[in-house]
Amino acid sequence: MLQTQVPDEVLIIDGSTDDKTKLLLQDSSSLHSSSSSRYFQVPAKHRGLTKQRHYGIERVGEEMEVVAFLDDDTVLEKEYIENLLAAYKSLPDASGIGGVATNENRWKLKEDKNYDPNYFYVFKDYVVFESARNVLRNKLGLASHALPSIMPEYSHGKTFSYPLTGENYPVDLLIGMSMSFRKKVVDAIKFSTYFEGYGLYEDADFSIRALEYGQNYLATSVRLKHHHDAAGRPNQYSYGKMVVRNGWYVWRVKHPKPSFKNKLKWYQITLLLAAIRFLNTFTTSERKEAFTESMGRTMGMLSLLFSKPR
Repeated sequence: MLQTQVPDEVLIIDGSTDDKTKLLLQDSSSLHSSSSSRYFQVPAKHRGLTKQRHYGIERVGEEMEVVAFLDDDTVLEKEYIENLLAAYKSLPDASGIGGVATNENRWKLKEDKNYDPNYFYVFKDYVVFESARNVLRNKLGLASHALPSIMPEYSHGKTFSYPLTGENYPVDLLIGMSMSFRKKVVDAIKFSTYFEGYGLYEDADFSIRALEYGQNYLATSVRLKHHHDAAGRPNQYSYGKMVVRNGWYVWRVKHPKPSFKNKLKWYQITLLLAAIRFLNTFTTSERKEAFTESMGRTMGMLSLLFSKPR
């Protein structure tokens, strides 16, 4: 993909079990157009998102100042690298900076009218339509008043990014498809081995721990398209259970000693989301997936009574 500013180093960390990626790159002029590009086919013992991140970090050049992670289902806008480095230059306190997927961004300019707060979230001159689950949370008084990508004391924050204003917004959480950190951060802390395997929320865990070294930002000038690929996701039951247990884990990383009120609210929202997923059994065409995920979420919540993640 063409860039207005070529990165000093590009590491391609291939965890696939065949040679398709390797052969594709050998036939592509993009890999040979820059001596900074290096390809690594990951040995079996290092496969899995968390292990592959560590495998890549260990091979980053010592002189690098920023380490950016990009998923293989993303397509960068041509100013991506240039704008990312400009954001770091303008934000000396930044520990990490994330980008925005333009094809998943739902913000619109406000019109001259009032918006029902149960159905719309208003931010400055922009507005975004709430998802069905957030509409219900709003009506039940379980909604977060924190800005997007900020984790409330009971977790369960708003995850719909920010409007494409070109501005930088302080956040707690960065998304793995497009996140970066200063090299001193990835040298100091590691991605948790708790998330080895599918790695759901490992980006949230790392982002939260990176706050010890500075502020995280979402840079809305750092743009890409995310063509989400569900390949590699576990079955819906396991996924549902993972959503709850991994969600509990990252909540306690950010808020290790929540109050009773915030504990209660976390469980109320978790139960509500499981119930919504169960109702999807009757309201969507993917009935089996909705049912098994709701069972996974329920079992994940029950399992916390006997075995909490450590």
